[in-house]
Amino acid sequence: MTALPMTVRAAHVAPAARRPTPQGDTHDAPRTARQGEPHAPTAGSPAAGADGVPGVLDRCRALVRPSLEEAVGRLHPWVGEMAAYSFGWCEVGGAPAVASGGKGVRQALAVLGAEAAGAPERAGVAAAVAVELVHTFSLLHDDIMDGDGDRRGRPTVWKAYGTGPAVLAGDALFALAVETLAAEPGGARAVRTLSVALGDLVRGQADDLLFADRPWTGPERVRPDEYRAMAEHKTGALLGCAAALGAVLGGAGSGTAAALDRAGRHLGVAFQIVDDVLGIWGDPRVTGKPVHGDLRERKKTFPVLVALGSPIGGRIADLLESGDAPETAATLIEEAGGRSVALAEARRHITAVETALSDVPSTTRAAGELRSLLGYLVRRDV
Repeated sequence: MTALPMTVRAAHVAPAARRPTPQGDTHDAPRTARQGEPHAPTAGSPAAGADGVPGVLDRCRALVRPSLEEAVGRLHPWVGEMAAYSFGWCEVGGAPAVASGGKGVRQALAVLGAEAAGAPERAGVAAAVAVELVHTFSLLHDDIMDGDGDRRGRPTVWKAYGTGPAVLAGDALFALAVETLAAEPGGARAVRTLSVALGDLVRGQADDLLFADRPWTGPERVRPDEYRAMAEHKTGALLGCAAALGAVLGGAGSGTAAALDRAGRHLGVAFQIVDDVLGIWGDPRVTGKPVHGDLRERKKTFPVLVALGSPIGGRIADLLESGDAPETAATLIEEAGGRSVALAEARRHITAVETALSDVPSTTRAAGELRSLLGYLVRRDV
């Protein structure tokens, strides 16, 4: 069986313009990780296509979308429009959209989780719908809490419809997710699985918000191990839940479901740390992010937190607090070991993903596709 990729390369750094601050973002405190869809390589990048992963994502989206549309169609029409807007299906007012939604990573994990359990792909559809609803609910609320006015190239739901309506739409999506799972055979176990993940997601979001108000240095500063736990909860919990839910509704035993959950959680941490490295040193032509963008936004990311614990942490903190000379800050963070330690930590979690997947049946096509998908998400130019 093909192992997950273990190579993490040095990022090519090129000049880039500063990203404009999203309209309506009134938060001046330092930021940590932004939640969203894992940015897998595009079809034109060197990492894409070799494993046929884009085809797997397309297959799963085509399988799930009719059921997802049917579920959203049961909502109040106004709430349903906001939900459809958040999925990229329509514009404000309901006209068909030209915008594209996310890649559908979580719904693919749910479908492949069911197939890895030996069930037909249809068995994972309800899990995929529920996870996609919960993921979108979390983004709606996350955008409000972070003051983010733009997502996927257009106004976020709260900017387009208002804060109150966006909260309502998120609540409706959460309720719809529970309803979707509860209606399935084995629904009680599935709802319990989702509830655990949601509890962790909330815990991670709470930590993320609190981190912004903590000092750069001193005994109250954010530690790398705290950030790691936040990433597992905020990003990894729902990725693990997606694969585990598919397996649960596919009739898998508790061991297989737990292994898939572990794999997704480790994937979430690896993905977030890789994203943090790219946010400082990534090539904007590849990442779509401005060079040193996370430093300009004063984000407390993993490489930064590692460097702040070094003997030159005070100097780095002064640069980050002032927002001056992000190039100098990036150089000092690298000299302090922030980049190398972060990449080593990402590799450790990639290895943990592989270890967890070794407990998943390895004779099925789905197991190979699942392995390829998880590897695809962390195989980026870092």
